[in-house]
Amino acid sequence: MTQNTELKPLVRHLEDAVTEPSTCGTRHRLISKDDRGVAAWAHAVDLQDGALHYHKIATELYYVLEGEGAILLDETSHCLKPGSIVHIPPGVVHGTKGRMKALIIGIPDIDDGDVYLVDEAPGTR
Repeated sequence: MTQNTELKPLVRHLEDAVTEPSTCGTRHRLISKDDRGVAAWAHAVDLQDGALHYHKIATELYYVLEGEGAILLDETSHCLKPGSIVHIPPGVVHGTKGRMKALIIGIPDIDDGDVYLVDEAPGTR
């Protein structure tokens, strides 16, 4: 087995994570931009009517833990409930409706510069 010396193990508990507002609601940064030696980021997010946006570089995975609602993916609405998973490739406009808690994983780490609000960036996809 080959070891990657650049990647480092990390354990963090929800109560120790930085909490802040985000495009989609309130995020708890479990693994995030300030962590070194990680391949992706993971946030526990309290989703509440998330703004329509997209990323040019990053892919996102949403796994719904609690609540129910919907996600809009390029103008198509999909119902979400606990146990739903969503794969969002770069360039796909997405936003949520309703109140849910989700684990959201960004690959690679989504920099704030890779978040494009649809209302602020028409025609730039």
